[in-house]
Amino acid sequence: MSTSALIRPEPRHRAADLVTAYLPGSFYYSSPRGTLLADGVHATVHRRPDESHAEAAAAAMARAADAGVRDPMVVGALGFRPEECARLVVPALVRQAEAPDGDAVASALRAGSETAGLPTTWTMRRESSPQEYTAGVRSALDLIAEGELRKVVLARGLEMTAGEPVAVPALLARLVGAEPTVHVFAADITDRGDPATRTLIGASPELLVSRHGTRVLAVPLAGSAPRTGEPDEDLRRVAALRSSDKDRREHAMVTDRVAEILGRFCRDVDVPAEPEVLGTATMWHLASRISGELTDPSMSSLALAEALHPTPAVCGVPAERARRAILDIESADRGYYSGMVGWCAADGDGEWVVTIRSAEVCADTVRLFAGAGVVAGSDPESELAETGAKFRTLLRAVGLDAEA
Repeated sequence: MSTSALIRPEPRHRAADLVTAYLPGSFYYSSPRGTLLADGVHATVHRRPDESHAEAAAAAMARAADAGVRDPMVVGALGFRPEECARLVVPALVRQAEAPDGDAVASALRAGSETAGLPTTWTMRRESSPQEYTAGVRSALDLIAEGELRKVVLARGLEMTAGEPVAVPALLARLVGAEPTVHVFAADITDRGDPATRTLIGASPELLVSRHGTRVLAVPLAGSAPRTGEPDEDLRRVAALRSSDKDRREHAMVTDRVAEILGRFCRDVDVPAEPEVLGTATMWHLASRISGELTDPSMSSLALAEALHPTPAVCGVPAERARRAILDIESADRGYYSGMVGWCAADGDGEWVVTIRSAEVCADTVRLFAGAGVVAGSDPESELAETGAKFRTLLRAVGLDAEA
């Protein structure tokens, strides 16, 4: 029996205990598949220029096993540009539990309701103004009209500063309480020069890839609408999203690319004929569950994630031209936003999600990003409004319901 997959047979913990046991510097990850809390660093994964992150991770886990680490795994995050932002470690201790349930959510809500460490006063700074963002969308539409691009995802950043340190455990608890069915994470990404622990934290609805035995699953998202909380209006928005030519074209670009890449490593790749609508607390998304069977069982979840990253859901089509457009148009470095975060075990099983609905928290500063896919027919003001809606996941978690 494999001992790598969430959930391991032993030791057994409650999801609520792992939520409340998290401390900055630890690695937390929960999804419908299970909950994981990793503490301590047995080894940091260092990649040589001639090897992939997956190869370096496999070597690090092999060394850890030789050193007596039981069931070693690698956890952490890679940025939008993994060659520049990467933080992967073999933890010293891993505890696992079932997926967050009612008790875990209730426990998280109690912890997240505590005001200590979650400031009530913030100074907000947009890293690009609304006018700059819409101008960038128009520039992207020009490139699309000229035939250089079919799609590009443009993001904008928001930096919030408080007069006191932000309590990451309370922020994590609020995210678990608000979004128990998505992928909630907190990963240490501290770098030299940081004045305190830097944490990547978020609640992503987008599964980049998971591997369980030889079964592989990806759930790309593309095509979105804000959720209102009003049942009749939300029904109207879901229907409009399902029938939107622009959103369906955007979604097809993503699913076609994901299926093509998985087809290099899998047989029996299944792509649904129609996307479903996935709902989070703040958004509606077109989603497709794409699955397959690995032809080479040695292909790890991290290797699959590297092959898929970045998908058109966070970059564009064609990918290399979209990357250049992002660097030219966006005014701020994305860092870990639109990268990947997750875990990979020594036998290759694991789960990686796209780093969206996320923020980097360091001392009294929270830096977050939100993006929207630009295709032919996109409206700059609508794309601006979509990014504003996507900021709401983290803004609500810190106690704000402000416009961004």
